[in-house]
Amino acid sequence: MSLPLIILAVVVLVAFWGVSLYNRFVRLVQQTKEAWADIDVQLKRRYDLIPNLVETVKGYASHERETLDSVTNARAEATKMHVDASGITPETLAAMAGAEQGLTQALGKLLAVAEAYPDLKANTNFLELQRELSDTENKIQASRRFYNGNVRDLSIALEQFPSNIIGNMFNFGGQKYFELPEGSTEREPVKVSFK
Repeated sequence: MSLPLIILAVVVLVAFWGVSLYNRFVRLVQQTKEAWADIDVQLKRRYDLIPNLVETVKGYASHERETLDSVTNARAEATKMHVDASGITPETLAAMAGAEQGLTQALGKLLAVAEAYPDLKANTNFLELQRELSDTENKIQASRRFYNGNVRDLSIALEQFPSNIIGNMFNFGGQKYFELPEGSTEREPVKVSFK
């Protein structure tokens, strides 16, 4: 085999390697965007369920106005926080996580209030809405994990040698993880007091 053919073979192999890594980055970026869109879809589903849940509870617990208002206000605040996958920054993620945390806490209080009303707990509409909301919360958590997994894979590819060469050459950027804000109380049980 002559030297020019060996050089040509090496150039072709390097080109295929570069194209392969470039395509891997494109796939990882698109998967991360898809994962972010999945979070958005589940949050929209959650936002659509909340007014129905509040209206159902309203009929049984009209004197729990403060709780109902806090859920409505938290939903309004959370729906303002739409973040496009290409505009994710640590600040937007923190703001969105904070709004979602507020909504989660308000929903927890609403469901705790419902425990005080046996007729409401037995209401078919309420039970179905509660089941739907619980299912949606599980899907939101799964979507967040899926997103964070894709961010992890992209970050690893951007940091590992030799793929970091292609990633830096074509300015592929990493994404931020979806995390709870510092001092988050989402992991704590909801405190409800009846006055």
